[in-house]
Amino acid sequence: MWLRRGFFGWMIPAAFLLPLWLLVGWAVTGAGGWAFLWVLFIAIPGVFLWQLLLTLLVRARGTVRAHRAVSWWDVAGFTLWHGLVIALGFFNPTWWVPTLVVAVIAGLGMFWLALWELWSEAKPSRLVLHTTEGLAYIPAAEERPRATEQPVIIVSENQRPTAS
Repeated sequence: MWLRRGFFGWMIPAAFLLPLWLLVGWAVTGAGGWAFLWVLFIAIPGVFLWQLLLTLLVRARGTVRAHRAVSWWDVAGFTLWHGLVIALGFFNPTWWVPTLVVAVIAGLGMFWLALWELWSEAKPSRLVLHTTEGLAYIPAAEERPRATEQPVIIVSENQRPTAS
């Protein structure tokens, strides 16, 4: 649980620290002018906005807000995506382009994972309900009156003859 709570707390700082790492990585490795333009105009705004979007989608789920912890799927997805973004900051020309492609695919996969989890949690489920303390229970079945027990009221309209 501590790892899942750690990721919950890491998501907002990651929106600022991951783009900063890309800039620091460029400066440390001396990647060149074109890499600086890519970092400045594409990578920093892209990673910042994408991380904020993913954070909002994940934190929109009720279980995440109640437990202040992300799911294990989120931990796996964010670990992969953040690891790839960190690897991009090393600007190694031999594996930089494949890492960029995989990072973009992982970022898109995290988006669809977050949407799927939000949608799955938002669907009404009558089988198991949860209290605010996180306890699960099965609600009692509703008693419905039978069709023969319900009163039937028939209203008929009387038509008056029209005066001619």
